[in-house]
Amino acid sequence: MSDSFTAKQVAEHNTVDNGLYIIIDSNVYKMDNFVDEHPGGAKILKRVGGKDASKQFWKYHNESVLKKYAPKLKVGTLKEEAKL
Repeated sequence: MSDSFTAKQVAEHNTVDNGLYIIIDSNVYKMDNFVDEHPGGAKILKRVGGKDASKQFWKYHNESVLKKYAPKLKVGTLKEEAKL
């Protein structure tokens, strides 16, 4: 499944109960089922739920982590929104 999401739609999924979506480099990942497996702890993922976590992700991970988990966790991409 690969849908397009607006930043507002991602922001609505900011808790585990709502799916816990995060954005990494314009891709949207659903983290609710991974939160307890995250080696850095659930608290970190919950803090960035519904937001762009690219900066935080790349600070602690490399591309191999993304390649390993993207097939399982990626649910779509971020829509480009017109800036008015």
